[in-house]
Amino acid sequence: MNIRKIITFTFLPIIAVLVVGLSSCDRVSEIIQPTAPQMAEPSEEMTIGVVLPLTGRLSTSFGVGMQRGFELALSEINSAQSNGANLKFIVEDDQSTVEGSVAAFNKLIHQEGVSVIFGSATSSQTEMVFPIAQENQVVAISSTSSARGLSAIGDFVFRASLTTDKLIPAGIEVTQAKLGYQTAATLYDETDLFSTDGDAAVREVLTAGGVEVLTTETFKGGDTDFREQLTRIQALNPDVIFVSSLSPEKPGILTQGHELGISAPFIMRTLTADDVHASGPAADGAITFIGWGIPINTPGNQAFIQNYSAKYGTAPNNYAARSYAALHILATAIANAQSTDPSAIRDTLANTRDVDTIFGKFSFDANGDAVYDAKVLIVKDGELVRFE
Repeated sequence: MNIRKIITFTFLPIIAVLVVGLSSCDRVSEIIQPTAPQMAEPSEEMTIGVVLPLTGRLSTSFGVGMQRGFELALSEINSAQSNGANLKFIVEDDQSTVEGSVAAFNKLIHQEGVSVIFGSATSSQTEMVFPIAQENQVVAISSTSSARGLSAIGDFVFRASLTTDKLIPAGIEVTQAKLGYQTAATLYDETDLFSTDGDAAVREVLTAGGVEVLTTETFKGGDTDFREQLTRIQALNPDVIFVSSLSPEKPGILTQGHELGISAPFIMRTLTADDVHASGPAADGAITFIGWGIPINTPGNQAFIQNYSAKYGTAPNNYAARSYAALHILATAIANAQSTDPSAIRDTLANTRDVDTIFGKFSFDANGDAVYDAKVLIVKDGELVRFE
C-alpha cells in the first residue's frame, strides 16, 4: 500500500528557502527516489505546461484571466530569480472541452516531456486529466477546479481553489446566521461537475441545518433562457435561491430573475466582477461564496491588484487571482525542493503549510486540496463588497 513521504518545514517569507525535514503522510507513495536528483541551478530553465480554455465558451470568463494571472506571476518569479530555475511555459488550448483538455495533457506529457502541468480549468475537465498526470507521475495543479474528491486519486495532483466541502458549509453558516432563511430553492447546470457537485452539497448542508429545500431546477451549460425554471421557483416564494453554474450562465440567470420580479437573494459560488457588470442592476443583492476578492486585505493582495490592473488595464478576476497564487506556490516548492525532479516538487507541495498568499494563509491538506479562509461577498451598487 502506498504511503506518501512528506517534507516538514517552517515557512519563511514567500519564495524563501525553507528548513526541510522528512516525515510521513498517508497520501505519499513509497516511490524509489532517484540516486542523483535533478538539482535546480540558477541558470537552469524549467518548462511548465499550461492548459487553458483559450477558445470556446469559457475563453472569456476563464481563459483570459487565467492566462494573465500566470503571466504576471511568471514575470515576478523570473525577475526575482530566487527559485533556482528560470521558468517558461508551453501553453496548450483545450478549446473549453474535456476532450481538448485530455489531448493537451497527453501532448504535453508524451511529446513535450514536461514534468509539471497547470490545468485544467473546470472540474469536469480535471476529473479526466488528473488520472493521466498521476499515471505518468507528472505534477498537475488545477488553479480553478473545486468539485469534491478530484485530488484524492493520487499524490501528484493538487488544487489551489477551495473545494465544495470547504466553501459551501462555511458560506451557508455565515449567510444563514445573518439572513435567517428557512426555505430555499436550487438551480444548477446538470451537465457540469462543478455545478452538480455544488448543488448536491448545498442541499446536504441546508437539510442538515433545518432549511427546507422547496424545489431543485436544472438547465444545461450553454442555455440562455431560464425563465421557465425561475418562474416555477418564484411561485414557491423561497427565502433564497442557490445557483450552481459556471460563469457564462450567471448573468442570464440574474437578469431574467430581475425581470421576473424575484425578490429573494441569489447565492452563487465564484461570482466575479465581470459577471456582476454583465448583469447590470440585476446583480445587486446577489451573494457569493468565494476564496478571493478585491476587497480582501490579505498579504500582497492589493499590490497584486494594482500590478495586474497596470499591466492589463483592468482589474483581475477570481480565476486570474487563483492562477497567479498557484504559480507562486509552485515556485516556492521548487525553491524549497532545490530540484526540478517531479517527485521532489510533489513532496514539497504536499507539505505546504501556512504560506502567506493573496488568499491569506495557504496549506494543502492530506488529499492535495487547498486550505484557506472562505470569504462571503455581496453585490452593492454594482460592486462586490464584504458581506457583513
